[in-house]
Amino acid sequence: FDVKKIVRYIIVMSDACPPELRLDNQLCFAVYATAHAFAQAYRPHLEPMGLTYPQYLVMLLLWERDGRSVTELGAPLHLDSGTLTPLLKRMEKAGFVTRRRDARDERVTRVHLTSHAKALREPARAIPAAMACAANLAPDDMLALRDRIATVGDAMRGA
Repeated sequence: FDVKKIVRYIIVMSDACPPELRLDNQLCFAVYATAHAFAQAYRPHLEPMGLTYPQYLVMLLLWERDGRSVTELGAPLHLDSGTLTPLLKRMEKAGFVTRRRDARDERVTRVHLTSHAKALREPARAIPAAMACAANLAPDDMLALRDRIATVGDAMRGA
């Protein structure tokens, strides 16, 4: 064996992919892959309701408080109206929401749940427990992880 050649090969190979550029060392990829896994885990619960995961997020906000404006929906979802409007149009076409101009300010569009969407609220209550079970986390650990991830997200949006 030529030790010098082996050492040079090891150095070249380590330079070819330094640890900071390895995919499995990236926090962003771990978050991305986990978000994708969550969306997949939600699918069997949402498909029978006719909802996609982004539509479910809108429904959560409207179940909290119906009649929100597009801006009031977009802010917590971190979506601008250009992204949110096509989503809401599909939801309206599917019979989940209606969109109406605000009586006091015609520039504002308010989004209201249909009776069909309101009826989905009760069966949807089982979804968070199913996700907690799928994540295999104790409730306190789940809340702590959620809060930590939210803190990281806030920091990244402020960066």
